[in-house]
Amino acid sequence: MLPYGRQSVSEADIEAVTAVLRGDWLTTGPAVTAFEDAISKLAGGHRAVSCTSGTAALHMAYAALGVGPGDEVVTTPMTFVATASSAAILGAKVVFADVDADTALLDPAAVDALVTERTKVIAAVDYAGQAAEYAALQPIADRVGAKTLADAAHSVGGTADGRPVGDLADVTTLSFFPTKNLTTGEGGAVVCKDPAIGQRAHEFHFIGLVRDPDRFELADEGPWHQEVHEYGVNYRLTDLGAALGLSQLRRLAEFKQRRTEITARYNAAFAGVDGLRTPVQRPGVDPMWHLYPVRVLGGRRREVFERMRAAGIGVQVNYIPVYWHPVFARQGYRRGLCPNAEQFYAEELSLPLYPDLTDSDVDRVIDTLVTLVG
Repeated sequence: MLPYGRQSVSEADIEAVTAVLRGDWLTTGPAVTAFEDAISKLAGGHRAVSCTSGTAALHMAYAALGVGPGDEVVTTPMTFVATASSAAILGAKVVFADVDADTALLDPAAVDALVTERTKVIAAVDYAGQAAEYAALQPIADRVGAKTLADAAHSVGGTADGRPVGDLADVTTLSFFPTKNLTTGEGGAVVCKDPAIGQRAHEFHFIGLVRDPDRFELADEGPWHQEVHEYGVNYRLTDLGAALGLSQLRRLAEFKQRRTEITARYNAAFAGVDGLRTPVQRPGVDPMWHLYPVRVLGGRRREVFERMRAAGIGVQVNYIPVYWHPVFARQGYRRGLCPNAEQFYAEELSLPLYPDLTDSDVDRVIDTLVTLVG
């Protein structure tokens, strides 16, 4: 089966991890610090806190922003459930705003109609690798005293209007799952423009430990002392994962180039094919294409999905609207809430897209899909 996504691991990646195994630190060591510094540089120079997954990054971000009961988080339904569930688990009410019909990115006009004085965070998702419209979302957030959050699990390495992902919203979360644009095995990171928010994210992911003597509430305990002021969790990335991530970062430009080449081949092959609609690129965005979300028209998406899988091509669907999940439906969210997102879901099919995909693999995907919809 040709997978729809796959990690690209080199001998240099393996050697980087092996070097850590031969060293003194397996976790919370120099590789983690170096990886966080490298992510910060990539993301506009802001504080970066690494962690165990993209979901952990979202939990950290919402906690660092003070999200809790009585707050509202406005977000998109066209995402993996963690974008919403990480806010809900802290007690916030999730408010779903519809997406742009062409790009599946959060629609600023829909957000503007839904924000209230209770809105704490506007959380957009860089669907398929394109940065959302943060230049339009930020003034909306500022007007109601909220913060913007970029769920950039798909888009690390991309830019919008010349600014890197990580510099577009108040807080940005990243994912380094194997199918993402670079990997640490499992892993993620939070990037924070405000250093105080970054410090809260760090302490939350580090079991709540405070190690700054100037902040201690218990004095004269000795040089070993550390204390907890607020509850936290252990979401710390290991040096093993960080070493892999550092090695992967050296190939990020190569990964981006190959993903762009494959996307261009798909676009050219499917242009004008009846029954298919190619992705729409937003002006001013240089995407780090993570998905290739072709749209299968005429109500044939499931048929095509099943026949592509039968032909040995691992297509996927990204994503079921979040509020369709029973955990949200049981709370009263109803189908029909976001028509654009639901229509996009009904047509979306993610084709194989990863750096090690060969041209012959791409041609096989193209020929199979064109034959099936013909």
